[in-house]
Amino acid sequence: MSKHIANIITACRIVCSTILLFLSAFSPAFFAVYLLCGLTDMVDGTVARKTNSVTPFGSGRDTVADAVFLTAAAVKLLPAMNIPRWLWWGIAIIAVIKTISLLCGRVRTKRWGFEHTAMNKVTGLLLFLLPLTVSFIELRYSANAVCAVALFSAIQEGYYTLTERVG
Repeated sequence: MSKHIANIITACRIVCSTILLFLSAFSPAFFAVYLLCGLTDMVDGTVARKTNSVTPFGSGRDTVADAVFLTAAAVKLLPAMNIPRWLWWGIAIIAVIKTISLLCGRVRTKRWGFEHTAMNKVTGLLLFLLPLTVSFIELRYSANAVCAVALFSAIQEGYYTLTERVG
């Protein structure tokens, strides 16, 4: 049973992410489920390593769970936020770079997934924290920092993917 705990935690993130779609953005219930999603993201890999149950399947499921969480959060949060045009352009540029990196990685390794670089983890943390800060930090300030880190991270990941280097 312990060999499956990490996958169960990852599956919980997919279920909780789906629940986000039915909650009002910025409501207490939304933030409770949002934080639960973040918690499952932080612990599933640790549990997998501690139980010696790291598998390519589990890693792939983690990537899917991350994508479902990101998509659900974006669907709920982006329309509820007053996002300036420049930020939309920044998001689009980063998305294009990440997509190219993902496709190149697929061609190179025959699997889908993003590199688990330190900068990708920092970007993920900053993106996760961003909705939690909008009530006391203006988006134009916090988004500048997150966008800059995410852009650097996307370029770094693309470089690592294209040069077959692991971050």
